[in-house]
Amino acid sequence: MSQSTPPALWHGRVEGPGAATPHVRSTVVGVPQAPVACASVHRRNWPSTLSGSLTVTAAQPGSFDSDAGVIATVVLQPVRLAARTAAARRGTEARSRNTCPGYRGGMETEREQTVGDLSERALLARILAAVGDASQAEVGPGDDAAVLAVPDGRVVLTTDTLVHGPDFRLAWSTGYDLGVKAAAVNLADVAAMGARPTALLVALALPDALPVAFVDELARGLRAACDRLAPGCAIEGGDLTASDTLTIAVTAVGVLDGLAPVLRSGARPGDVVAVAGELGAAARGLAILFDRFRTPDGTPLAVDAALLDATERADLDAQLRPNPPIGLGPVAARAGASALMDVSDGLLLDATRMAEASHVTIAFDGPLDDHALRGGEDHALLACFPPTVRIPDGFVRLGVVAGPGDAAVTVGGIPASGRGGWDPYRDWDAHRG
Repeated sequence: MSQSTPPALWHGRVEGPGAATPHVRSTVVGVPQAPVACASVHRRNWPSTLSGSLTVTAAQPGSFDSDAGVIATVVLQPVRLAARTAAARRGTEARSRNTCPGYRGGMETEREQTVGDLSERALLARILAAVGDASQAEVGPGDDAAVLAVPDGRVVLTTDTLVHGPDFRLAWSTGYDLGVKAAAVNLADVAAMGARPTALLVALALPDALPVAFVDELARGLRAACDRLAPGCAIEGGDLTASDTLTIAVTAVGVLDGLAPVLRSGARPGDVVAVAGELGAAARGLAILFDRFRTPDGTPLAVDAALLDATERADLDAQLRPNPPIGLGPVAARAGASALMDVSDGLLLDATRMAEASHVTIAFDGPLDDHALRGGEDHALLACFPPTVRIPDGFVRLGVVAGPGDAAVTVGGIPASGRGGWDPYRDWDAHRG
């Protein structure tokens, strides 16, 4: 694309005057002298009729400035249905040297403050401010350890770790997304014991280049998930450290409120098999990400929600911000559930684990599609109830428990076979993105 006038940014939109050669406007409303990086331009805001390319070192209002420290290549091409993935790639090629690779938040006109700019104490203060004062502990955040009350003398503990690469991609998830997901996957494990979550302990290993605003949003996501999924549960402590790989490790604490824990090993022949929560949506959301928001070499691309319909956006939300039925865990326990577990790795794989622990066969009525059977990350609750027990509201019957047979799980009378769900040691492949 030829350039007859100096480039400038205008509301992040690339414009061309009528039939004339397209050019880049770069006046920033309200900040007339602020440096503006072309990395701020997002492909979804470009008019679909423009074509051509432009390489710049940086942009100031009305002029080039090679000292601004940003190198970007903007490539414009008319949008076609077959070219959507390529368009998304071009929209994510522009990077600021001072922004953590894959960061999906907004680009500011000046270099964003990063984790490496702050002390541990200052970063911790921001995180505690973001999660708010919701502590229910006898001793909450701020001391060497938390002190939690345990009304009936028993405590339920679980931990889950999310690592950039196998568990999430920064190009696909915001900090808020990751906060919600890190909380939800742990809360679901507590609920799967029939327990009520009361606290989270959160350990973060953060790259120096990660924007501080991203960490703020992660903390807000943790708090929002607790408020929505497990009212009364709060972040009561944790740890901070530095790492080249963003890692989020959460320990969840729960109480049984006088109930017996419900184990995966308690299913008995004649029990009714039921599930609470949606099956398959998270797997469909993951398929959207891998099919439509990656380059041919596997590099993740920023998600453009404008390319998705309402159903696809809902599936994507199920993947990025799980919404498991946490409150139905204790409900199932009070109703008399004989077995209970979280469906995190795929219904077929997790039902096999329950069947093997209980020495039974789980017979699903069928049919169930492949996403529901093998997808994983739904964090639904799989339960078994004695035939004399009324299945609680929120649970849907899926089948029955039979005596031990040749197969741990059958679907529509046919023994299940093949890949049952997600196994990180078998299925993680860095070359896939």
